[in-house]
Amino acid sequence: MVIKKAEFIISNTDSSLCPKDGRLEYAFIGRSNVGKSSLINMLTGVKGLALTSSTPGKTQLINHFLINDAWYLVDLPGYGYARRGKKGREKIQQIIDAYLSEREELTCLFVLLDCRHEPQKIDLEFINQLGESDIPFAIIFTKIDKISQRKLNENVAQYKAKLLETWDELPPVFYTSAEHKKGKDEVLSYIEEINKAVSG
Repeated sequence: MVIKKAEFIISNTDSSLCPKDGRLEYAFIGRSNVGKSSLINMLTGVKGLALTSSTPGKTQLINHFLINDAWYLVDLPGYGYARRGKKGREKIQQIIDAYLSEREELTCLFVLLDCRHEPQKIDLEFINQLGESDIPFAIIFTKIDKISQRKLNENVAQYKAKLLETWDELPPVFYTSAEHKKGKDEVLSYIEEINKAVSG
């Protein structure tokens, strides 16, 4: 898939105000500072489409971007940012939960994991909740240029082992580097496959 057009459509905190045109949606989520905005900009080829910041927890809204006039890429708030305070975290979690539970257009949720870290409890809990809610998802390991191949293999193996404690099989897994544009073709091809399968 080649992205020829990517345009911002709407930001809001209420899933009921999201677009109602029935187009398929592919949402991206992860812990704060996982590299989500950089990844979205890399995938779309539009620098600054999603706002990047050195300050974790910058995305606090549901952001819809229309891709090739055909489907939506959705940038969701990051979860679990400690410095936001308990009330702030709860508010963000409510926005996320409402979107995930109410949006019938959600076709696949891409869960971003920073490959530099060993399995994080908050990520594992979030992924297990997706399973309990029957939400289709895939995993994207980000920042693969930041560590050695050996360390990447070790961390990924640990994640997979942890997940297989509660899952019979693993979802699709992708490996990306926004800086080196790695993983772009694989992620976009996966989205294209689903689009074709759904449209029949």
